[in-house]
Amino acid sequence: MAEASTRIGRALGPAHSTAALVYRSLRACRQVLNAPGDDEAWRSVDAALDATGSDEIIRPVNDGDTLSGTVVRVDKGEVLVDVGYTADGVIPSRELPREAAPLAVGDRVEAVVLTTADPQGRLLLSKKRADQERTWDRIEKLRDGDQPVQGKVVEVVKGGLIVDIGLRAFLPASLVELRRVRDLRPYLGRELELKVLEMDRGRGNVVLSRRAALEQAKTANRADVLGSLQKGQIRKGVVSSIVNFGVFVDLGGVDGLVHVSELSWRHVNHPTDVVQVGQEVSVEVTEVDHDRERVSLSYRATQEDPWHEFARENAIGQIVPGTVTKLVPFGVFVRLDDGIEGLVHISELAETHVEQPDQVTRAGAAVFVKVLDIDLRRRRISLSLKQADEAITDDEEYFDPTMYGMAAAYDAEGNYIYPEGFDPETGEWLEGYEAQRDAWEREYEQARLRFDAHTRQVRQRREGGPAAAPPPAESDVGEALAALRERLGADRDG
Repeated sequence: MAEASTRIGRALGPAHSTAALVYRSLRACRQVLNAPGDDEAWRSVDAALDATGSDEIIRPVNDGDTLSGTVVRVDKGEVLVDVGYTADGVIPSRELPREAAPLAVGDRVEAVVLTTADPQGRLLLSKKRADQERTWDRIEKLRDGDQPVQGKVVEVVKGGLIVDIGLRAFLPASLVELRRVRDLRPYLGRELELKVLEMDRGRGNVVLSRRAALEQAKTANRADVLGSLQKGQIRKGVVSSIVNFGVFVDLGGVDGLVHVSELSWRHVNHPTDVVQVGQEVSVEVTEVDHDRERVSLSYRATQEDPWHEFARENAIGQIVPGTVTKLVPFGVFVRLDDGIEGLVHISELAETHVEQPDQVTRAGAAVFVKVLDIDLRRRRISLSLKQADEAITDDEEYFDPTMYGMAAAYDAEGNYIYPEGFDPETGEWLEGYEAQRDAWEREYEQARLRFDAHTRQVRQRREGGPAAAPPPAESDVGEALAALRERLGADRDG
């Protein structure tokens, strides 16, 4: 009898349901008792077993197994699931995902076996564990396929970010961008595309990298960007790094080099004097080497040439301030602006004959010179100290603001074009043009200050002593403005 019971138990195995258990028990009894199988009653049992699918060999259920089943009841603290075991499985509420929708009778679920017999003899299950295992499988598959994973930043911690990818994963600060980011707070709540660097299912650790995802996208885009670059193009980019010999600019997948000599028209001590990392810049493509995948750029080519700027702001015949930088046998060089120097030939230093330039001036001296010629192609400016001084007379003061940098416009017949808002009939400014008047008078005042400084310098040089004229008072400038208005009116009447 004991042997028969053992044989019946082995034949039963785990059942799919209570009904299946009954039918399987009957079949086991028939096998043990060697009952004939062609009887009508036994054929009914076989048909029922075939309908339940319980005639297959079912493996034993162990802790950690993942089972599929159907929700048969939902209670306040637990959910009962038919998983085809001798008893229904139980999922406690603590083992249900918090964010998931509530389960209902008839729902299909997957759950992990926590224990085949809890203190009450029940099959204890966890849907939360099953969901986590599926997520681990999904993340592992993406990692093995070198595919990106999407995640949301949920927390800023020391050294990086916590990202929800279905699991809590760590994104180190050094791997958030292509370059190190100091402040990680703006990333909180953002959806990011990331690559999985490391994962340890046993310890529950996942390490991510956004930099790897960005580099992968950049590499994929590199060929397209490189193929679209042509010499002479103006492109926008972002300064990605700075080195002593220049700066690298990211053009959207390709980094180009701006050599330090192409950063500015003026002398540059260090690239950081001109640009900073992260700054958006416009650059000109000067060379593209497709074989070596190298791109040369120029930042200064997109900036106005200071020589052209000088020529635009200073006309031939104007008197401009400068500083003597070097004395040579044939004259002196005068710095007019940063990176712009002009030559005063020795014959243009003074009205009298000059043997050596140091008879008239010295290096470092501040001077006023007249612009004789501007050769932009050869980058040469001819100046005259002599002709500038001739404009200053001892017996009569004649101030022409256009000689000292004030803009003036004339029509085709040489008539002066009055500034906008000035009424030549009344010699007054029209109402509503206060801004134009203020700008014009500021320009006039600057020209007047230049003239007064020049006058003092010339008189001092002629007298061989201190300056003969003190700096102009505000009342003097006001009187000069009134005089100029009278002159404008006189020009109109004439």
